[in-house]
Amino acid sequence: MSRPHTFTPPPCAHARELRTPRGDFAVLDASPPGAVRGTALLVPGYMGSKEDFVALLEPLASAGYRTVAVDGRGQYETVAGADRPEEYAQGELALDVLAQATALGGRGAGTVHLLGHSLGGLIARAAVLLDASPFRSLTLMSSGPAAVVEAQRLKVKVLSDALATMSMARVWQAMRALDPPEDLVSRDEALRRRWLLHRPAQLIATGRQLVTEPDRVDELAALGLAVHVLSGEHDDTWPVPVLDEMALRLGARRTRIVGAEHSPNTDRPEPTAAALAAFWDSL
Repeated sequence: MSRPHTFTPPPCAHARELRTPRGDFAVLDASPPGAVRGTALLVPGYMGSKEDFVALLEPLASAGYRTVAVDGRGQYETVAGADRPEEYAQGELALDVLAQATALGGRGAGTVHLLGHSLGGLIARAAVLLDASPFRSLTLMSSGPAAVVEAQRLKVKVLSDALATMSMARVWQAMRALDPPEDLVSRDEALRRRWLLHRPAQLIATGRQLVTEPDRVDELAALGLAVHVLSGEHDDTWPVPVLDEMALRLGARRTRIVGAEHSPNTDRPEPTAAALAAFWDSL
């Protein structure tokens, strides 16, 4: 779970609903101060939300990119979605991303730069494999070729089992009891509120995707879409050498953010934004 340092968007961004035929999605929409060089759609990871990208919004907007971070179906402030796990099958979430891209002007135009963090990268990849036509590029941020490592699979199983029998509030209390004292910071209440608004069925269904995802790298490579593989120096979900190998298989641009781990977007937002803008500029 990314832990943003603030949930408050910068002045260049405003919270709104992105209306699509598949429902309305809560977004943070950041506009450049001058000419728009392109549009970026940012998809968060497991247990995440649009706020995971707050620190990227201003530097990306300043670089000329309209940047739209989204809460997916069943995440935080997006009310679309039900309590049935099938509502959150990867194919359904991928169709949501395609609808979001279309709403941002990407219908068949190849204009939207798509970014997915962690689980969001698997969903973004699935969307591109369904229909790449709305997209100019794909960035996989700390998101690997297939299922997460064994230690993370065990954590997901424990969490999913808890979600099946306990309330969201009780699960939150149990998770926080395991955190070191230095992690109990002032933003804890905002993180708690985000957790409580997530749909348990969404977390159970997407957790299952994390532990069962097949390797679809060759399918993605065959599309010929410009791809960027970005990560921190260390990653406990998909090891960095695995991400390096995936980038080679994709013929992708590869960026490691010094001093960052699984969430470069919150660990080192300025160099992460600079790397993203440089990639998009190169296209």
